Amino acid sequence: MPRDREGQFHTQAFDRYSRYEPQVAQGLTEMFVAGVSTHKVGEVAETLMGVAPSASAISCLNQTLAQQFDTWRQRPLQEHWRILYLDGVHFRIRHGEKTDSTIILTALGVDLAGNKEVLALRARGATQIDLIVTDGHDGLLAAVSELFSATPRQRCLLHKQRNVLNAIPRRERGDVQAELVGIWEQPTKQEALTQLAAFKAKYSKRYPEAVRSLAEDEEHLLTFYAFPQSRHRYIQTTNAIESLFSSDRRLHHGDQLPGHCLVDDPEYPLA
Repeated sequence: MPRDREGQFHTQAFDRYSRYEPQVAQGLTEMFVAGVSTHKVGEVAETLMGVAPSASAISCLNQTLAQQFDTWRQRPLQEHWRILYLDGVHFRIRHGEKTDSTIILTALGVDLAGNKEVLALRARGATQIDLIVTDGHDGLLAAVSELFSATPRQRCLLHKQRNVLNAIPRRERGDVQAELVGIWEQPTKQEALTQLAAFKAKYSKRYPEAVRSLAEDEEHLLTFYAFPQSRHRYIQTTNAIESLFSSDRRLHHGDQLPGHCLVDDPEYPLA
């Protein structure tokens, strides 16, 4: 950008103190969000503009992105939510030159209109939830019990199924899995309870660890029967969270997500 001795000149091509057109800056930040490395972003920028962004320019762009993220993360929430899904999602996270395996604790809410939104809760106004769907993480369960003790909770059946089958020899898992899934495929809760009792009686001596795993959190396995049958397949598992991140997993196959991923509340989803 041209300069004059008195510092009075201001070009109309850029906003004051800006070094790139807004479209260019937006394109660079979107590449960072998509997980493209700083080096790759520099190569693309140099190809398009003939010069790579400086370290200070990258810092400024990231500060703008962080401000947008903070605004989004602190937004006020609705008070009433139909469903809350809670689960941890595993990602390889890149921090500079190093990577590590990180669990992102995620809260995914479904509002009264059926819209999904990643959120943090009580501190921002969400006080009424009709159903909470979780895995068996002790920390999550403790937080749910403390903050939403009156809310019905559904144990993720997919996580429970995996836990039970891990205690079964691989060669016999097929038959046991069919019987296990048959429990929550019953048309009524009473029939499911009958099947559950039969399963435990059949395998209590042969596979005591599998039965013990099934009995953990047993009172929350069949909560879904209290809701309309049309909703059952949507509230039996935390698959909604996995679906949320599925596009990210495909996008970053063979690469890692950058540090400071845009998920809500990095400290704890219920804080």
